[in-house]
Amino acid sequence: MTDDQVIAARDKANRAGSSRAARVVTGLPDRRARIEEAAIDLPGRRLMLRVHRPKKAAGRLPLILSFHGGGFIAGTAAQNDWLNSHLAARCPAVVVSVEYRLAPQHPLPRPIEDGYDTLVRLVADPARWGIDPGAVAVMGESAGGTIAALAALRARTDGPPLRAQVLNYPSTDWTESMTAYPSITANADNPTLPLSRLRASRNLCVPPTLDPRSVSPIAFDSLAGLPPALVVTAGLDPLADHGHRYVERLREDGTDARLTCYPRATHTFLSTPGLVPAARPARREILAFLRGHLLADQP
Repeated sequence: MTDDQVIAARDKANRAGSSRAARVVTGLPDRRARIEEAAIDLPGRRLMLRVHRPKKAAGRLPLILSFHGGGFIAGTAAQNDWLNSHLAARCPAVVVSVEYRLAPQHPLPRPIEDGYDTLVRLVADPARWGIDPGAVAVMGESAGGTIAALAALRARTDGPPLRAQVLNYPSTDWTESMTAYPSITANADNPTLPLSRLRASRNLCVPPTLDPRSVSPIAFDSLAGLPPALVVTAGLDPLADHGHRYVERLREDGTDARLTCYPRATHTFLSTPGLVPAARPARREILAFLRGHLLADQP
């Protein structure tokens, strides 16, 4: 496919996925949360944000910064409304989902820069966003899990401090060994993420001039000193071993990491609760984990 064809296919898929009809698959947002769109100005670009807030909570709330999936070439913040609105209402928290830039127009590391720069900007202006800058977590699915993990790695040294990270079926390896995992072979024909799409994503989003280790959390020399992690994987997902191996590395380096695998779930299952029943227990687990870390200081 040409770049223009990739962009056209993405726009068509995003329109379909954001439609009312798609809610049968993607799930209805929680009625106790309101969803607003906002813009944030960063050096050289403006990004759109999808902001989920509880309707009845008062005062400054924890911040959960969320990143959608799509292999860095597709996806939109709206695809996570079911999960994000529920977390906003039930935590409660302000859940901000970022419309980060996508390849092929904006290859890596630009989506990573968008994620971290948004985190810094939000925490620097807590009054505007109604957030507690001392209670912040990052969360992402698939390629968005890459962004969340890398944001946590950079925040480890550059700030802001994070209390938790949630990585849902994350892509943690964008090097040449990306497909050299047993789960890739076992689930190569899974329609939610066929091997051909995985390879196409890498070809489009990793430019030849970029060292892929710099955008692969699993390739970092040390994973010590990171916030507690919950890594959710799916048994039928080609990327399952990306998450499993990342948890092993986190634990080896002394970072508190919890791994949960839903054996009958597929890649993207938290964005398709209408098709995969495991999305509901996974959502409950994510909520409990975030509440435990973001509200730990509250009576």
